[in-house]
This record gives sequence, C-alpha cells and structure tokens, in this order.
Amino acid sequence: MPNIAAWCARKGIEVVATGDFTHPKWRQEIGEQLGENAPGIFELREPTPSRSPSFGRGRNDGTKFVLGTELSCIYKKDGKVRRVHLLVLAPSLAAVDRIIAALTARGCNLRADGRPILGVTSEDLLKICLEADPRTLLIPAHAWTPWFAVFGSQSGFDSLEECFGDLAPHIPAIETGLSSDPEMNWRISGLDRVALVSCSDAHSLPNLGREATVLELETLTFDAIASALRASAPAVYDRTAPNRIIETIEFFPEEGKYYVDGHRACKVRCTPSETKRYRGICPQCAKPLTIGVLARVDKLSDRNEALVPPQVPAFRRIVPLEAIIAEAFGVVSVTKRVRAEYERMTSVIGSEFFLLLDASLDVIARTTTPEIVEAIRRVRAGDLAIDPGYDGEYGTVRIFTPEHPRPVAAQHALFGTRERNNLVSRIR
Repeated sequence: MPNIAAWCARKGIEVVATGDFTHPKWRQEIGEQLGENAPGIFELREPTPSRSPSFGRGRNDGTKFVLGTELSCIYKKDGKVRRVHLLVLAPSLAAVDRIIAALTARGCNLRADGRPILGVTSEDLLKICLEADPRTLLIPAHAWTPWFAVFGSQSGFDSLEECFGDLAPHIPAIETGLSSDPEMNWRISGLDRVALVSCSDAHSLPNLGREATVLELETLTFDAIASALRASAPAVYDRTAPNRIIETIEFFPEEGKYYVDGHRACKVRCTPSETKRYRGICPQCAKPLTIGVLARVDKLSDRNEALVPPQVPAFRRIVPLEAIIAEAFGVVSVTKRVRAEYERMTSVIGSEFFLLLDASLDVIARTTTPEIVEAIRRVRAGDLAIDPGYDGEYGTVRIFTPEHPRPVAAQHALFGTRERNNLVSRIR
C-alpha cells in the first residue's frame, strides 16, 4: 500500500483502487494499513514519505483509496463460453466482507489469485454485489478486448442487456480499455446510458495511470464518485452537475494490444476490410484471425463514426512519460538513464500527468533536453506514427521518424552541468 501511494503521488493520481480485495492476505493488509478518511474513502494509517519529497506542481501528498477489485467470470450462456472481466467498487469494508462470504459460499477459490476466476455468471455476480450493498458499483473492465470482456469478439456479448439481463440498468459505466477511446464508443447508441471511464490494470507500479478518469466532486466520498458516474452518461450529461466526470485520460487506442485484427504467431496484422477479404483466416497459416476492437466496434455500431454527442466529458490522449524519454534518448526500453531522468523531471517540475498535459513547454525546456520537450509537444498534438497493436501485441509508437526527425542536438552545449543545476534549483 505505501508503494502504491508513493507512485500515485509521482503520477498525479489522487484516488486509486486497492485492487484484489477478495484475496485473503490482501484483504488483511487493507484492514491493517488503511483507515477510513471519509465515507468509503481510505488512506494509509501511517503515511510513508515518498523517496522524492520535492515534487513540484501536481503533487498529491495524501493518496486516497477506494475498495476495488477485478474479477473474472467464466461460464456458459446460450451455448457459448463467456469470459468477462468485471471491476467492483465497494462502499465499505462490511460490503467487501459480504461479497467475499457470498463468493466463498458458492465454492469460489479466492486464494488462487488476486483476480480470481469465478464460475458464476456476470448477472449473478451483480446480484451478489447489490445484495452486499445496493451502492456497490460493477463496471465491465476493458470492455472490448477479444478474450475477456463484455463485448469481446471471442467470448463476449452484443449488448449489456444480453450479459446482465434485467439488471443491466444497474451498470453505471464501462471501462473502455487501452484499445478503444470515447470516440469509438460513441458510435453505439446502446451505450448512451452509461458513463465511459478509463483506468488501467497496472501490472507494475510504473504502469499506474496509463489511463485515468478526472472527476469533479462536491466532496470526496464513495457516494459522490458513484453520483459522478451516473451523471456522466451521454444521455444525461450536464456540465453544471455538482458531481461529474470532467475528462478521461486515454492511451492512443492504436497502441493497445487488440486494436486491429491479426495473428501474432505469423506476425500478420489486418484492417477490418482485409479481414473480410481473408474471410477471417490468417493468410499465412489458415488459422482464425483474432478479431480486434476496431472491427468489433464496427460490427456493433449503429452510428456514423464522425458523430460526437452534444454533451460528453472531454478526453485527452497521452504516451507514458518513460516511453517519451526513452524515444528521445534513442533507446527502446526503460534504462537506468531513462528512469533517472523520469525521476528528476517528476521531482523538479511536477507529477507525470502535470508534465504530460499541462506544464508549460518553456518550463520543461529549462530542465531537460530539447528532444524530450519536442517529444512532449508532439504527443500533445497527436503528431505520431503508430503501427497498431493486434492479437496481444502492443502497437509501436514512433514520435521521431525520418519524415519528422528529432531536433538538432547542438543546443545542448549552451548549458553546462553547473548552469543546468542552477536552473533546476531556481525552479524548485
């Protein structure tokens, strides 16, 4: 928990889900390490100082937690195996314990994994959550990915009603996932009644905040968060509502692992039109192609892709700061030099979100290299080349290309180490 809190401060995340609350050992740590700060909102009982106490603007000194987890439902319905990942946000520890008890009574092995596999239907899980506390929120996770999602091409459904039956109105939002963005989801009129949220299953601390949702709340409570989600569906969105989503922070969807169709083993990537030409079969090995998010949205959409609803939260796209620094340095992974520059920039200038979205380029230019400044500018402008992801392979983002090369590095000599350190000290 202290590590999550410290990285959230560096990222600029004010509220984060605990994750994994059904696992016995993690549930124990939640109880031992977190105390309720406001109704349904928790914080560390003993805050641990960050390794970088000199964060600039955008720093969050008191990371707050909501009780959340992701659960995997695998079951048969209508003659087809369904695999659906679902996010659960609970309003209290009592509700968490009632959910755990109900799942345990059904024979679910909650010790097996932080995201356990449950042999219950999505509808039954929603019933369990609502019986534990009617305020509990259940949100389909990464809703479009092929293998484990509510709309997935391989094991999902064509609508929320198909998945959740008469309880579908209790679904307040869907999580769009790395391979889709709000524009893609606006094409489905059936989603007008749910909010579109973005977050990311972090997998590691540096990956926290690959996507995020920005809320405006009267007070930071669980009920206010729930109210914001229910007030932010396109059909009801009101920019004057006291609790609402202001914007989402998104991956470029082409970078997601399932944006287009393909077959990873043969390194075959296909647009939806090419897949139709190949009749869904890999042209190299004749095995079925994995149908990606773009094609799945095309299939379920009932609107022109150019349509923008009149009232919706804004969204902005980002590339993670470490990836930007790595490309500026001409390397393909996060080296010690990349990590050191990341830590220096987020300590001196501000949080990662502040750096990527709002910090003045002039201020950034006083503290780092011209290549990094230009890379951040291009990401903000969407001036990128992306080879789209497919069949579990992330897309490849290129900020600098032969047509748009990195800036000339001759200006580096203008500032020696002493002068640069003096500038950093003044900014601090």
